[in-house]
Amino acid sequence: MSKIKIAIIGYGNLGKGVECAIKNNDDTELYGIFTRRDPASLSPLTEGASVFSVNSILEHKGKFDIAVICGGSATDLPVQTPAFAENFNVIDSFDTHANIPLHFKNVDEAAKKGGNIAVISVGWDPGMFSINRLYSECILPDGNSYTFWGKGISQGHSDAIRRIEGVVDARQYTIPVESALSAVREGKNPELSTREKHTRECFVVAEEGADKERIASEIKNMPNYFADYDTTVHFITLEELKKNHGGIPHGGFVFRTGTTGFDNSTKHVIEYSLKLESNPEFTSSVLVAFARAAVKLHSEGVTGCKTVFDIPPSYLSSKPYDELIATML
Repeated sequence: MSKIKIAIIGYGNLGKGVECAIKNNDDTELYGIFTRRDPASLSPLTEGASVFSVNSILEHKGKFDIAVICGGSATDLPVQTPAFAENFNVIDSFDTHANIPLHFKNVDEAAKKGGNIAVISVGWDPGMFSINRLYSECILPDGNSYTFWGKGISQGHSDAIRRIEGVVDARQYTIPVESALSAVREGKNPELSTREKHTRECFVVAEEGADKERIASEIKNMPNYFADYDTTVHFITLEELKKNHGGIPHGGFVFRTGTTGFDNSTKHVIEYSLKLESNPEFTSSVLVAFARAAVKLHSEGVTGCKTVFDIPPSYLSSKPYDELIATML
């Protein structure tokens, strides 16, 4: 059976993670990397990997099975995913939760126009956490759901800070409020506002002479990212950032507390957790698994935009269906 040919669009942390995930899946191979930078300036991890200008991507139509778009959710993916979906099968990790319905609509129109399949918002949240929220709420319809993220670095939020004028680099940590986390785990079913569940801590390297007060204000008041949270901004040097915040860990928890029984007197707590040393490498691994599923669906004639809710679990695996039944069911 021929391998799934995957193209990578964008070669930052996520793009490099996808490259690693392709190497670790025997049924996939790297077609090439498409970049907005000078292709000659990139040094891929894969020996002999092809690097192309993203401006030439239409010349490669029909030569690969699916493209993983590795841009940022703030400004890249809302434009890139619909544009590429018209000509290619694509998958992205769009993670601005409030804007997912609009992103879905735009991508669905483009993908259907081109007869392609697109899968959006794939990763661990949205993505794996989304699936667990759906499963647990279906199993315990009488109950409450909670999601906590961190402590860890959010790629999307860090990227959003870096887009602010005067910012050289930045890292943003999402931190669960421990008292809220404990109350949920103990089955107390607290009513928690967004601000009561998490705090955000930002470490920012500013350009020399930049207005730090303006930068801090733009961060704290950024809608969909920081405006609804208690946010602390620290300005540090680039050396401090590299030394103390060089890794990209993350993780989190999904809880469903609920009751069963004729009088709803039996209590249950569902908890799903992730502890990740590398946010982009884990997200990339999820993307490649769903890219495999997308290619399978497209081979069956499926087009348009899909999410993790639409993908049969067995399509994520490279193993034959009878083996899955024999070994995992």
